[in-house]
Amino acid sequence: MKLVRTVLLFALSLLLPIAGAAAQGAYPDKPVKIVVPFSGGSNTDILARILSDKLSAMWHQPVVVENKPGIAGTISAAHSAPDGYTLMLTSNGHTILNVLNKDIGIDAIKSFTGVAEVASVPMLLVVTPNFQAATLKDFIAQAKANPGKFGFASAGLASSAFIAAELLKQTAGLQIVHVPYRGTPEQMTSVMRGDTQLAMAFLGTGVPFIKAGQVRAVAIAAKARHPSLPDVPTFAEAGLPQYQYDSWFGVLAPAGTPEPIVKKVADDIATVMKEADVHKRLDTLGAVPLVTTPAEFDAAIKSDAERYGALLKAAGVTGK
Repeated sequence: MKLVRTVLLFALSLLLPIAGAAAQGAYPDKPVKIVVPFSGGSNTDILARILSDKLSAMWHQPVVVENKPGIAGTISAAHSAPDGYTLMLTSNGHTILNVLNKDIGIDAIKSFTGVAEVASVPMLLVVTPNFQAATLKDFIAQAKANPGKFGFASAGLASSAFIAAELLKQTAGLQIVHVPYRGTPEQMTSVMRGDTQLAMAFLGTGVPFIKAGQVRAVAIAAKARHPSLPDVPTFAEAGLPQYQYDSWFGVLAPAGTPEPIVKKVADDIATVMKEADVHKRLDTLGAVPLVTTPAEFDAAIKSDAERYGALLKAAGVTGK
């Protein structure tokens, strides 16, 4: 009898890894949600919809984008079940969430696990059309001559546009006033109408406004000029080489999401980001596709949290 029991236990032990693999292989077996903590039409939203289309076809399950602008979206994603069925696509503004908001009940770093970066997008300094400055040096001179009189629009406190503008503010020694909006479209409308005088805008978002003469580009945060705006100099060319900012977008999952699921999602996203038609769609945003592992993305998140957290604290920007 002991021998029979031993043989049965041994056979069962051989079957368990197979059963576990089968269970992991079944993911996803129901719809997946991608939370976007920004409004529709933003770069984050567009990237999420590119991913959702591709992953839906790959997984044979609906992948639904849910726009929940602001902290509420991030909190809802953090509090979701860590089972891979709720993901979040956000920008690197996520890394400063707790610097700006002390008591939100989640930790921007510890409440999530990095899945994969998907893209980076150069940013432009744009100004309202009737702004007198023709160059970056002129802009800096005018801002310094009028401390506190110019406002910069952003897509919210925890947005790339906010970090990029605060970094410019500190690097150039400017006194400009932050005016937050719900998302990128509202931010651009503000500068276009002259409600605010400037903003840091994603390349793909800014180009249509620039081509239409609704805003004017002063400089681009990139190593080289972009083909779509050949007359717009880099910050280095314009006289501020110390200004460097790289904006990424990436997918996060609630902390505790099983590693095999995180790896599968990361691997599948990597496959999507290598597809030629995805590259073409990203070109319209001025975006560069990225492929990273969860470990690499986690390291980038922690590094940016330290860098930008220190930057904002040095500037006296702290949360409530």
